[in-house]
Amino acid sequence: MLQNFIAGTSVAPSGDGAQDVHNAATGEVIAQLGVSSRDDVDGAVEAAREGFVEWRAATPSERSLALLRIADEIEERADELARIETENTGKPLALVLSEEVPPAVDQLRFFAGAARNLQGLASAEYMAGHTSQIRREPIGVTAGITPWNYPFMMAVWKFGPALAAGNSMILKPSENTPTSTLWMAEIIAKHTPEGVFNVLLGRGETGEALVRHEGVDMVSITGSVRAGKAVAAAAADSLKRVHLELGGKAPVVVFDDADVAAAAEMIAGTGYFNAGQDCTAATRVIVGPGIHDAFVEALTEQARGTSYGDPFDEDTYMGPVISQVQRERVAGFIERAPAHATVTTGGNPASGGGYFYEPTVVTGLRQDDEMIQEEIFGPVITVQQFADEAQALAWANGVKYGLASSVWTSDHGRAMRMARDLDFGCVWINTHIPLVAEMPHGGFKQSGYGKDLSAYGFEDYTRIKHVMSNIEE
Repeated sequence: MLQNFIAGTSVAPSGDGAQDVHNAATGEVIAQLGVSSRDDVDGAVEAAREGFVEWRAATPSERSLALLRIADEIEERADELARIETENTGKPLALVLSEEVPPAVDQLRFFAGAARNLQGLASAEYMAGHTSQIRREPIGVTAGITPWNYPFMMAVWKFGPALAAGNSMILKPSENTPTSTLWMAEIIAKHTPEGVFNVLLGRGETGEALVRHEGVDMVSITGSVRAGKAVAAAAADSLKRVHLELGGKAPVVVFDDADVAAAAEMIAGTGYFNAGQDCTAATRVIVGPGIHDAFVEALTEQARGTSYGDPFDEDTYMGPVISQVQRERVAGFIERAPAHATVTTGGNPASGGGYFYEPTVVTGLRQDDEMIQEEIFGPVITVQQFADEAQALAWANGVKYGLASSVWTSDHGRAMRMARDLDFGCVWINTHIPLVAEMPHGGFKQSGYGKDLSAYGFEDYTRIKHVMSNIEE
């Protein structure tokens, strides 16, 4: 039975019931997850509050050094971490090692540096006889709620800035993917005081109890729009600060002057990466009339050539979706597809064990179709044909999400116009999905508010205090 991690110690959850944790690639049960009670939540908050008292008094250099040591140990034990993540999520092991661990380690090192570089107005006499200064302080006890699509990386996105700023944290991982978070908790505990980082296991009710707790000062969630709205509503009772990174429906606008082969290869690669279970995945393509047919043909061939299967095979590119429930959800979109849609490849659950779904391409869709408006979160790429730039922009912006987007064109002016007018927190030009620690990640509209990564994300975990001193007395 997996256990909570509170104040540096593994503690059995005291709630009723338990849940199986599966290997998504085989469907086999790999562990059982206990459910935390309200008493467990109280205990975690008490530990975090005690840890905060000591951690906030640490100097920026001490916090920075702790994060650097955590990053170093994760890097040294990367093979161990990747195997744990693969055994739970079904992600291809080689891609976890090459595409997830190095960025996460780099992000921790970035936040270690950020801890020593807080910015603010210069102290000065803005009023005669008085000196003003700005203090940036930690907020207190932060609660992190992470999703199942990137369990350990999203944990890094939560605890990295929170701990760098001097906060303590209680993290509730998804009940589907708790194993890598518990593994990291033991590493973090080696380098921080007791109670600075804690893990609570459970389902939605555990998360709600954590969000509503009066001893929690801030909540940060990466998850669905539905989950984000529930967190914001629950946090409103005590006016907690809320940081939301929610779903996405990234438009990928490909103009007639784009390189068809290069665009199709990158879009397939970033649409089927992690089985499409990414809020920024390149799964909603809007393509010009001059290249539409050639692009669909090229994308279909890319989809057919996408290897999926055993995640421990180094040639596997795409793993399964996370659960049978998620596979049924993806299949439901295809089953409900309108008559005017065409599936050019895929469109079926894959045979064999685990929760695999075939790489799929769907064309002929209209702007108000379900597959265009709703996040599928699976290996399904849709293609629409636009008439002109104005329609491409209108279709791109015509969804409730606003997280990420990309534009493919050799016309610099057009690229800059689209970057200006796209209502998304990120616009990539002639590429899709790369992230760097120095740049912010976060969306508009129902994709939430607050930024991850970058100095902007770090500042979200601080509060601003004005101190004014009468220097004439």
